[in-house]
Parts: sequence; structure tokens; C-alpha cells
Amino acid sequence: MRPDREHSTTPADTGSPYSAWVQAAALAGFLVASLLVAALGGLASAANVDGWYATADKAPWSPPNGVFGPVWTVLYAAMAVAAWLVWRQRADGTRQAMVVYAIQLALNLAWTPAFFALYPALGAAALWLGLAIIVSLIAAVTVTVMSFGPISRTAGLLLLPYVSWLVFAASLNWWAAAHN
Repeated sequence: MRPDREHSTTPADTGSPYSAWVQAAALAGFLVASLLVAALGGLASAANVDGWYATADKAPWSPPNGVFGPVWTVLYAAMAVAAWLVWRQRADGTRQAMVVYAIQLALNLAWTPAFFALYPALGAAALWLGLAIIVSLIAAVTVTVMSFGPISRTAGLLLLPYVSWLVFAASLNWWAAAHN
């Protein structure tokens, strides 16, 4: 981390070479990208949450369905802010960190259709595919945390709840694959 860049000393010193308008537009862009991934995931799961998943054998530690939306909303917002914090630094390693971020976002996007939408056609194979994707996603987000941390400690920390939730979600995915 480069303290001179992340912690400004005056309100006018943003620690970034970008203007306030460019930074605001970039933050909006990262938020829209997260919202798009969330919305596409919602489309893939909407019909199936009340369909096959409603009667599926779920892990005893599964929370009520109403918990997932708010948790994912917070996580997607934190992901967007973390990416923005790294992007605005223009530090060594920023480009590579953003590539890893994009990879994890693509894996995030792939999981929901694999798990929810493919189940009616593929059965348990879709759930095992979902498990392979979410394990890959955990690895990609872990690499993202390690890439973001040296550039912006705050960005790295913002992703830790995401990693924790993914490990929890993977346990739910494993149970579903093993019992359905």
C-alpha cells in the first residue's frame, strides 16, 4: 500500500490523478457492472428459487431465501467500491489487479445460471458444476484480495466478507450437490 495515495491529507487532495467527475463516473461504472451481474444472476435464479429449489434438499444451516438478496446487495456494493479504490490509485499492479477482478466477476456471473438454471436439464451435474465454479470463484477472489491489498488496504478488506460468504455458499452448494 502507498499511504501517500490512499490517505489524503486535505479535502482537496484525493490521492488520485483523476478529476472528481472522472472518479464519480468510474465509481458509477463499477456499481453498474456489479448491478448488471446481480440482475443477470437474479434472472437465472428467479424462476428456479420457487421451482425446483423450493423442494430441494437444503443444508440444515441454510438461511431463509430472503437473506440472500440483502447480503448479495451489500457484497456487490463492496466489490464495486473496492475495485474503484484500486482503479483510482494507478499504482504498480493495478492493471493486473483489475484483470483478476474481472475474472472473479465473470465467475460470479457464471455460478448462478450453472447452479439454478441448468438443474432442470442436467440435474445433480449442474450442482456439481456450480460447486466447481464457486470453488474457482473463491480462489479468484482470494487472488483479488491479495492483489488489491498492496494497492489499497481498504479495498482488500472490503472483499473479505465476500470471501467468507462464498465459502459459506460453497458449503450450501456442496450439500445440494451431494443430496439432490
